[in-house]
Amino acid sequence: MNKNLPNVYAVPITKKLQNNKETYKSFELEDDMTRSNRVTIDDINKIFNAKTHVYKTRVKLNTTKGVLEEDIVGLTGDSLLTLSGDTIRIADILSIKKV
Repeated sequence: MNKNLPNVYAVPITKKLQNNKETYKSFELEDDMTRSNRVTIDDINKIFNAKTHVYKTRVKLNTTKGVLEEDIVGLTGDSLLTLSGDTIRIADILSIKKV
């Protein structure tokens, strides 16, 4: 085996690099930030499409009215249906977590 391999030429960097010094982040309204943190239909569909969901799923809901722990069984239009027969509007849900 030949151990005398040719050298690789690399161009030396002689100037000072100044890329990526500044970053920008902007929001139009503060309300947009809170709206983006709310639960979407995709988040709820992930719970219903899980292999562990057969008829009901126990979830912890953080809503505008408080924290609830409910068994959800279905989704209609803009609301979640619970095992106890209550409906919870999706617009009122701030976060949802499977228990």
